[in-house]
Amino acid sequence: MTDVLGAALPLPQASEDLQRRLAARRSAPAQALRAPGPSDAELDGILQLAARTPDHGKLFPWRFVVLGPESRRAIAQQLHVLAERQPDPNKARGVLAKLTHPPLTVLVISSPVPSQKVPAWEQHLSAGAVCMNLEHAAGAHGYSASWITDWYSYDADALALFGLTPGEQVAGFIHLGTLGEPPLERPRPDLSLKVTRRP
Repeated sequence: MTDVLGAALPLPQASEDLQRRLAARRSAPAQALRAPGPSDAELDGILQLAARTPDHGKLFPWRFVVLGPESRRAIAQQLHVLAERQPDPNKARGVLAKLTHPPLTVLVISSPVPSQKVPAWEQHLSAGAVCMNLEHAAGAHGYSASWITDWYSYDADALALFGLTPGEQVAGFIHLGTLGEPPLERPRPDLSLKVTRRP
């Protein structure tokens, strides 16, 4: 892999291994993720791969916040108080375990850049693509991932705890770690209902 601007990149090649990996891709339950999580060096590699995402206009309209156990524990304590304002406070408190249990979390923030050429919607899509790339990159390093949002992804006071600024949104909390047992398959769409072919 090269980062030299203008360098020729390899053309795609058929890969049965990659096809198998994609065919078996499955998000992990956040509360089932355990140590080990990625090392600092592995995480650097994961983030570099995640950042190679479609990005109309080369605006890089997203950023990462790496949340270790201590920062998540401290934020969860404050979220516990904010949960009282939610329609179901008990449920709102219960989902905080998803935030605190995994070894490591990468918060992907959609951070649109003012542009007359690229609508904010496309920039948000780029941030979503980063989340998916991050999941694939984690899998390529031997780790499982869980891409989630919860009520604290949309609560203004909660967002301030994570350091979001006006105009930014949570694209996803990507929890990383190791599963003790294989995940179970989930329902998948019937593509005959989702695909339209036009000659």
